[in-house]
Amino acid sequence: MSYLFTSESVSEGHPDKIADQISDAIIDHFLAFDKDSKVACETLVTTGQVVLAGEVKSGAYVDVQTVARDVIRRIGYTKGEYMFSADSCGVLSALHEQSPDINRGVDRGKPEEQGAGDQGMMFGYATNETQNYMPLALDLSHRILRELAALRREGKDIAYLRPDAKAQVTIEYDNDHKPQRIDSIVVSTQHDDFIQPDDDSLAAQTRADEAMLEQIRKDIREVLVPRVKASLKPEIQELFKGEITYHINPTGKFVIGGPHGDAGLTGRKIIVDTYGGKGAHGGGAFSGKDPSKVDRSAAYATRHIAKNMVAAGVADQILVQVSYAIGVVEPTNIFVDTYGSAKVDLNDGEIAAKIREIFDMRPGLIEQRLKLRNPIYSESAAYGHMGRNPESVEKVFYDSTGNEVKKNVELFTWEKLDYVDKVKQAFGI
Repeated sequence: MSYLFTSESVSEGHPDKIADQISDAIIDHFLAFDKDSKVACETLVTTGQVVLAGEVKSGAYVDVQTVARDVIRRIGYTKGEYMFSADSCGVLSALHEQSPDINRGVDRGKPEEQGAGDQGMMFGYATNETQNYMPLALDLSHRILRELAALRREGKDIAYLRPDAKAQVTIEYDNDHKPQRIDSIVVSTQHDDFIQPDDDSLAAQTRADEAMLEQIRKDIREVLVPRVKASLKPEIQELFKGEITYHINPTGKFVIGGPHGDAGLTGRKIIVDTYGGKGAHGGGAFSGKDPSKVDRSAAYATRHIAKNMVAAGVADQILVQVSYAIGVVEPTNIFVDTYGSAKVDLNDGEIAAKIREIFDMRPGLIEQRLKLRNPIYSESAAYGHMGRNPESVEKVFYDSTGNEVKKNVELFTWEKLDYVDKVKQAFGI
């Protein structure tokens, strides 16, 4: 019997994602000037206010207020009517020194001796149902919102858009877990009050609201969705055929949004950040944490493993779990679930044993292998940490005294298919 599966995404202007992006921009600035920085930065955003809290151990001094305002400005919160603006919001910093009790379990001098920054379990997942080895429903949700942000910045075809938005896609699968069609698409986008009522009556306001909603629904279906479809492979475009149920701004009006409409916090969109509900999640957020925190680095490492395993043909889909004890070098376990899709004559336990031989999961070696001590995290803080394109870029940073540093860095190293040959050799593929 067929079944439905749903994933959602949120835009860069969503309050929780604003918080994530500020936290990760602060991480990047500390790492740019001191690669050994240890940072755990939480951000709260609400009406006209940003609050920063957490712990730092670094030889760098960063003007975190300026960093926060720059992020808010880049996202697009630049108008007073949003009740949250880069130039007028308050920024309160309560960052303080990291506890030496935590740090002594991590810093050991040699990378191979570095202990885990915390206990916990982390998961990586990959599936061959998309070109980037991500679950289809989440991939489409991300694409919808990236395209919506592009339309907002262009300001031509849809000129009334504001930064806050959410999207959700439901896919119908057959008994063999193959996507058959798109069942429904949900898009909620913040917008200007771009049609004004003729007078102060309730009836006039209702007419104006209905006219706005009609225009928004038309633009989403006739402008946004075709642009998303055009970016997809033909076999994915085929899934748009048939009757799709659209829910576009289902509350009818979405003028008040962003941090004025709902407070935002770092780390509240961990399912959006990972696999949209497919696979599993260990519960730890990524943003605001330097790579000594295995919540982040080991989650990237398990995604790297899962993606290379599926790309090598070991399985159609795979879930990899790793766990750690704080201050301990070696992981406490590596677990694998191929969901019965393995293409090799090994059980999941035997596959896990081979993974342990191929990939060194000591925290310090993960940092080295994936080049995680670089300022690479701002780009990951919206539209998902996984399924992105690895690329090399030059980034420029300024410290509190105006000193400039340029860094050539590799983004999304955990998405590289650089272990496929090693995996094939180990599994005899």
